[in-house]
Formats: sequence, structure tokens, C-alpha cells
Amino acid sequence: MLTDTDRKFLRLAYEEARAGYEEGGCPIGSVLARGDELVSQGRNQRVQRGDPIAHGEMDALRKAGRQKSYRDMTIYTSLSPCMMCTGTIIQFGIPRVVVGENTTFGGNEEFLRSKGVEVIIADDADCIALMTKFIAEKPELWNEDIAED
Repeated sequence: MLTDTDRKFLRLAYEEARAGYEEGGCPIGSVLARGDELVSQGRNQRVQRGDPIAHGEMDALRKAGRQKSYRDMTIYTSLSPCMMCTGTIIQFGIPRVVVGENTTFGGNEEFLRSKGVEVIIADDADCIALMTKFIAEKPELWNEDIAED
């Protein structure tokens, strides 16, 4: 169940995704929060930085800097996390993930759940519309992002 805090931070993740789209990159945004406190926010910057691992979640985590613990945090992502980001979520012990959408890309929700992570799928219409538009406009960039030929 989405809380008001979840809606607020998921909207911020969407705004990050939209900013990435406007920069010519993949529109995937992420926010890291401790309760109702914003820790960091980021977006996929693979194109902008030429960095193959600069996914939205990775950018938000990088911007958070070193943390003693992530066990009281939630990561918000406009799109279901790939295996790399899923592994990082598990490695850092982030207990909760709020996903804007998994319609355009079914990530690793069940794997996260099998590792004890709470996963909430928001089915956010704005997140779905933005990714659908991006995939239609730039299928080759999308395939590169998800490592498909």
C-alpha cells in the first residue's frame, strides 16, 4: 500500500526520469529516503556520462555517499530494477523498494522478495507513459540499456 510519503518520493523519482529523458538519456529515476527524509536522488546517466553502470538506482546511491546502514531506508525507482541494481539493493540491505512500474520492463521483484525485501508496485501511469514513449522513440538505446541485441 502506497503512503503519502511513498507518493511524494515516487513523484520525485518520476521527475528525475523525466529530466533524464529531456537530456537524451534513458528515463529512469530513483530516490533514496529514510522515512520521510530525502537522502538522495538520481537518474540513469549512461548516455550523459558514457558510464554503463550509471543506472538510476546506482546514481542515487552514489549521491547518498557512505552510509553506516541502509536498513532503515526505502529506494524508489520509476522502473523495476535490473539485476545489477537488484543485487546492489540486496548487498546494501535496503529493506523496501517502491517501483513506479513494471509493465514495460519486468525486473526482479520476485528475487527481491525471496531475499526478504518488501516490494511495492505502484503501476504509476506517468512512469508507464514515459517509458512507453521512450521505448517507441529510441528502441536501440533501450535495448542497449537492458543489454539486448
